[in-house]
Amino acid sequence: MRGSKSFDEKNSFEDRTTSASKVTRFLSEKLLALGVEERGIHPVAVEDRTETQFIKIFFIWLSANTNILTFASGTLGPVTFGLGLRDSCLVILFFNLFCAVPPAYFTTWGPKLGFRQLCASRYTFGYYGAMAPSFLAITAGVIFSILNSILGGQALSSVANISWTVGIVIISVISLFVSFCGIRALNWFENCVWVPLLLVFVVAAGVSGKDFVNTPTAPATVAQYFSFGATIAGNMITWAALSSDYTAYFHPRVSSWRMFVYSYLGLNIPTITLQCLGAAAAISAPSVPDWNAGYTDGNVGGLLNAMLSPVGKFGKVLVVFLSLSVTATNAPAMYSMCIAIQTLIPPFAAVPRYVFSVFASAVIAVLSIVGQHKFNATLSNFLGIIGYWAGAWVSAICVEHLYFRKGNFALYDIRSWNVPSQLPLGAAALGASVLSFALVIPSMSQVWYTGPIARKTGDIGFEVAMTVTALLYVPLRHLEKRWVGV
Repeated sequence: MRGSKSFDEKNSFEDRTTSASKVTRFLSEKLLALGVEERGIHPVAVEDRTETQFIKIFFIWLSANTNILTFASGTLGPVTFGLGLRDSCLVILFFNLFCAVPPAYFTTWGPKLGFRQLCASRYTFGYYGAMAPSFLAITAGVIFSILNSILGGQALSSVANISWTVGIVIISVISLFVSFCGIRALNWFENCVWVPLLLVFVVAAGVSGKDFVNTPTAPATVAQYFSFGATIAGNMITWAALSSDYTAYFHPRVSSWRMFVYSYLGLNIPTITLQCLGAAAAISAPSVPDWNAGYTDGNVGGLLNAMLSPVGKFGKVLVVFLSLSVTATNAPAMYSMCIAIQTLIPPFAAVPRYVFSVFASAVIAVLSIVGQHKFNATLSNFLGIIGYWAGAWVSAICVEHLYFRKGNFALYDIRSWNVPSQLPLGAAALGASVLSFALVIPSMSQVWYTGPIARKTGDIGFEVAMTVTALLYVPLRHLEKRWVGV
């Protein structure tokens, strides 16, 4: 009897497993039929790389950066670092022009290799070593999305009779839908959403122009310039870890120069414009009672709501558009997080990409609700810190490609992307990145720590990370190649 019961239980378990498998397969087939993208980290085959419309990548970057977080990061110049309008705008201009080069350049890799960006980094950091930048990219993506969700929730609650928490949930659900569907939905969404977002900021600048004032400030120090610059760098350069995720479906023969230019303009035009607008609004807020009241406790959504109040009810409609603007940033960030998770934990490559969209959305929504009242301090600290690792990562990738592979994509064996023994060990890249922090740490300037170098120069950790990593990577990589042979 006991053996019969065991046999029946085994059959019952197998039946349930088979039924679950059938349901999963049925749902997967239905989602694919609806156009939902399943592909994650796996390289895009040459025959599937058919996209040729450069304007799509321009609009992805334009929409992703035309948002309330970009505006908010500009306010940090005067509010956190004590810079005047002219000095804030100069830092915004030059640091963005420099830091947009890596993400724009890496978009040209997608058509040539068909790789997602962090998968391509395996050819520098190795199969296992690439897990480190993947983890950091996921962390950065989660925190960026949290900050965006908080801002969106603030803005939505400032015009609707809802709490910040409800606003955050609404933002998270919309972002989930777009990232869940994949690259086609992402392209369509980003091609459309920039129009109402641009309208919001044009109207805000137009109706508030008469209230902008350039309040005199004390002469800025070098330390102030570089510390704010580190924040601007952290906001821009981290896009480099996601760049080719959105261009892997482009035709291999599309012009790399055009791809670079469209990406560079799409990154810089909204970022520089909105950050300068944010700096101007923050400087003017103390002189305008309504703005100052709206900006209480760093509520950027409240500040923009006050700026748009002269247009009445239409202004409230615009603030709703503004609150939803963060979905244009969260959606691509969450899309790339799904791929980064598969690079971090390779067995997850067998799981459809969209499954991780649901997981990431849930985590981001919960953390956003928990941290919703600590926005300004979190933003200034976070943007500076992520610039350090991003600078080191970009430096190692570029030296490997331009120096050791002579900028030749033919020297990448596409078939080896998932074979650890045929990829670099990654010790040189990890070693150079980690060792660079011996000088990065003394060059850091954060609320909780200021290094001895940074006391005199301001925060130059980002610049030091890039320079030292490049200098160390060359000899270490030569040793690695001699030792391992790859």
